[in-house]
Amino acid sequence: MAADGGRAALPCAFSPKSQQFLALCAQDGRLRIWNTESKTLQQEYVPSAHLSAACTCVTWGPCRAVQEVPQRKRRKCDAASSAEQSDLLALGTAAGSVLIYSTLKGDLHCTLDGGHSGPVNSVQWHPEDSVLYSGSDDTHIAEWDLKTGKVRCKWKADRSAISSLCISPDGKMLLSAGMTIKMWDLDTKEVYRKFTGHSTMVTTLCFATTRPPDSNGMYFLSGAVHDRLLSVWQVRSDGKDKNSVVSFTLTDEPQHIDLQTSNSKDEAVRLAVVCKDGQLHLFEHFLNGQCKKPLSPACSLQVSTMKGESPVPVPLLAASLCADRQNLMLAYGHHLQPVMEKTPFNTSERHTCLNRDVHATLSLSVDTTVSKVKTPVVHQQSRVLIPGVPGHKAPIKLTPNEGEKRKKGASTTEVSIEERLEQIELSAGGKGAGKGSSSLQTDSFAVLLVQGLESKDEKILNKIFQTKKETLIKNTVSRLPPPAVLPLLEELSRRLQGHPYAALLIVHWFKAVLTQHTSYLSSLPDLVSQLGSIYQMIESRVKLYHQITRLHGKLYLLMTQVATSNSATKVGEIDHTAKLVYEEESSEDEDSGDEGRPEDDSDNWEEDEESMEVTGDKKNHKEGEDQDMNDESKANGDSDLDPENESEEE
Repeated sequence: MAADGGRAALPCAFSPKSQQFLALCAQDGRLRIWNTESKTLQQEYVPSAHLSAACTCVTWGPCRAVQEVPQRKRRKCDAASSAEQSDLLALGTAAGSVLIYSTLKGDLHCTLDGGHSGPVNSVQWHPEDSVLYSGSDDTHIAEWDLKTGKVRCKWKADRSAISSLCISPDGKMLLSAGMTIKMWDLDTKEVYRKFTGHSTMVTTLCFATTRPPDSNGMYFLSGAVHDRLLSVWQVRSDGKDKNSVVSFTLTDEPQHIDLQTSNSKDEAVRLAVVCKDGQLHLFEHFLNGQCKKPLSPACSLQVSTMKGESPVPVPLLAASLCADRQNLMLAYGHHLQPVMEKTPFNTSERHTCLNRDVHATLSLSVDTTVSKVKTPVVHQQSRVLIPGVPGHKAPIKLTPNEGEKRKKGASTTEVSIEERLEQIELSAGGKGAGKGSSSLQTDSFAVLLVQGLESKDEKILNKIFQTKKETLIKNTVSRLPPPAVLPLLEELSRRLQGHPYAALLIVHWFKAVLTQHTSYLSSLPDLVSQLGSIYQMIESRVKLYHQITRLHGKLYLLMTQVATSNSATKVGEIDHTAKLVYEEESSEDEDSGDEGRPEDDSDNWEEDEESMEVTGDKKNHKEGEDQDMNDESKANGDSDLDPENESEEE
C-alpha cells in the first residue's frame, strides 16, 4: 500500500495489486491516470474548482467487484476484471471536500461536502465496509458513509492539524498523526495508544504487519518532515511502547512509501521509499523486537539521463513493489509527462544507477497520448481575418518600401514574429492613428506576450517590456487570459532583479497586473508563497531608499563645495591688466590738471567726502564774490563790453 508523501510532493499513487494505472494530480489541479503497460494517458479529469481548490491527496479504493451493473447483466470477463482491479479514487482538496472519481465512468462519482472547514490532508478507505476516513487542518477526523454521501461520525483528534491517516489491515484500528501519533479504536472512537518521538509534522503512516495488537506483533512505520529516519513502532499489550524499536536511515525526508506486509515472524518486511532528493531506497528486515542501531538500505537506486557529456539525475516520483517480489514499477521525470518503467532489482548491489534517455521516451509517448485537443488543418491559401485569437495571425499592412523588398526577395507565405514586432513599433510610432489601429495594436501585443511567455522567447519579451505607454500596457494586460497571469508575474519578478533601468519599466507592468487581475489573484490559495519573493524584494529596496537619499544629499553637498572652491581658484587667477585702453578727447579748459592725480585713486571714502564738501564751499564762496562784483559794476555804470572792443582796448 502506498502512503501520502506530504504537502510538498505531488499526490500520486499506483493502483493496488496489479500496478496497472498511475494516478497523479498535477499542480494545476488536474487528475491524470496513466496506463503503465501502454505508457499512455488513459484518462484526464479537471475538477470545476481546480484553480482555487487544488488536490492535496489521492488514494485508490480497495480491490473488489463494482456493484454498478447487476451481476446477471454483466459479462463474465467484466466481472472477473472488476474483481481484480480498483475502480474508485478518493481525492482530498484544499477546500475541505472529498471527490470520489470513477475510472469506469471516466467522471466524478460523487462529492463529499460539509465535513471539514480546512484543507483535507489525508484520505483512507476501509478495507471491507463502504466507509471513508479523512483528516483535515481543522484538527478533526470525519467518517463518511459512501452509500449516503454524508458524515457518519466526526471527532476532534488533536490540537493541531491532522497530517496523515492509516487503517489497519483488519479494519479495526486507525492511526492519526498530528502533534503526536494516536491509535484509535474504530468501534468506540477512543484512543488506544499514544506515540511520541517526532519533533516535526508527521507525513507518513503505514502498517507493516497484519497481526493483531494483542499478540505483540503489530508494527507500523512513521516518517516526518526534515527527518531522515523512518521509525518503526511496536504496539505492545502491556503498554510499554513509548519509543520506536527500529529506525531506517534515508538520504532525505520520505515522500512516497510502498511496502509488502509481514504475516508472521518468519516473513520479512520489504519496503521501498522514494525520498525528496529523488532516490529510491529498498529495505528488507525481520520485525522481531528492538534493534538498537539504525538500519541502512539494502539497495539504493537512482535514474539519470545524459545532458551533453555529463549525466544528470532524474527525480523519481513514485515506486511500487510488484507481487512477484523481483520487479519494481517506477515513475520518474516530470509530473506532466511521467515515464513509467518496470525493472528488476538485485539487492546484492548496494547502489544502482539506471541510465535512460528521457527525452526520446517522452517524444515517443507524446505521439501515442490520448488528447482531446484537435489542431485544425490550415491551408496555405486560407486567410484569418479576425485578429486577437492566440495562435492566429492578423493581417499586417506593409509600408511601400517593405512591399517592394518583399516582392523582390523570396516569396514567403507567412509573416515572421520579428516582422510583426517591427510593424507594431512602426504603428506605435506613427501619427494620427485611429481607435481601430490602437485596438489592433493592443490585441497584437497581448497575443505576442502570451506566445513569448509560453515559448520563453527573450527577444519577444524584450521588445514588449520596453513599452513606456501606460495606456498600451493597461490594455494589453487586461486582454490577457487568466492562465497567463502567474507566468507573467514570474517573468516580471525575474526581470525586476536585473538592471535598475529595466526595473523602472517593469514597475508599470506590475501595477497593471495587480490592478487588472485582482479578483483572479485573490482566489488563488497559495498566492502568499508565489508573491512572497516579490514582496521581499520590494521591501528590501524600500528599506535602502532612506539611506541612499541621505548618501545622495551628503555627496551633493560635497560636490557643490568642491565646485565652489574650484571656481574661486579660477577667479583668483584672472589677469587684471587691460588689453585695450580707450581715451576720449577733451578740451584743455576742462579740469586737465585733475586727471591722473594720485589723490583721486585713494581708497579713503571719508576723505573724499570731506574734500567734496570743501570744494563745494569754495565754489559757493567764489560764486558769491562774483555776484558782488557784478552788482558793484552795475552801480558804477559799467557794462559788458563786446569782444571786439575788448580786444581793441587791449
